[in-house]
Amino acid sequence: MRALLTVGMASLVLVGCASASAPYLAKGAYDGRKVLPPPPAVGSAEAEQDRATFRATRKLKGGARWSMAQRDADKASLVPAFSCALGVTPTRQTTPRLAALLRRARLDAKAAITGPKRLYDRKRPYQTQGGPICVRSGAITALTSDYPSGHATWGWTVGLILAKAQPQRSDAILARARAYGESRVICGVHNASSVEAGRVNAVALVQALSASPAFAADVAAAGRELDAARAAGPAPDADRCLAEAALLARPLS
Repeated sequence: MRALLTVGMASLVLVGCASASAPYLAKGAYDGRKVLPPPPAVGSAEAEQDRATFRATRKLKGGARWSMAQRDADKASLVPAFSCALGVTPTRQTTPRLAALLRRARLDAKAAITGPKRLYDRKRPYQTQGGPICVRSGAITALTSDYPSGHATWGWTVGLILAKAQPQRSDAILARARAYGESRVICGVHNASSVEAGRVNAVALVQALSASPAFAADVAAAGRELDAARAAGPAPDADRCLAEAALLARPLS
């Protein structure tokens, strides 16, 4: 179980292969287990709301939002998913400083996610009630726990970092980051409360990261790099961005 969890967290790849960079935070400097409360108790009002949300979002199967959730399930798609919000598509070649920043922050996020997942060991919604999911239930998904959502923690962490680097675009960036987490609910692989816990975890993690001078310097450099990349072009496809905006404007269920 722990070996599989380690593999799963290690697969939170941003762009390209893993880096040998050290994390920004010293070991133990941030502990998600001290930030997140336990997940909703079985039978509680919040747990029942999670169940109702799971049932309601099964109706989205086959639609455009379901397809977005399937794309979001591929962790390598996370940074490109912010292209419309950023006005440019980040790549290792065009935005190497951003790629390096996120590779380092990924290591901090891995530690922030693994601790509470192991502590709470909550079952995923499709494991406790019937219904389709938008991805295959492979070994990592089936044998790792629901709370907090790793995708949501990492997606919101990246969103907060990008919003710091590009504050003039923060509303659009955070809207896409929120949708990335909600995709896990639509997929049926996380409860809504586990996605919310991922956002709480990310907020506290980025607050801790922000105390690091190296992190602050890298965020500033990434912001300048994104400005230059956007000026150089090309811009993301306008029609695709309009279609994405329409999807993001719809309620979750």
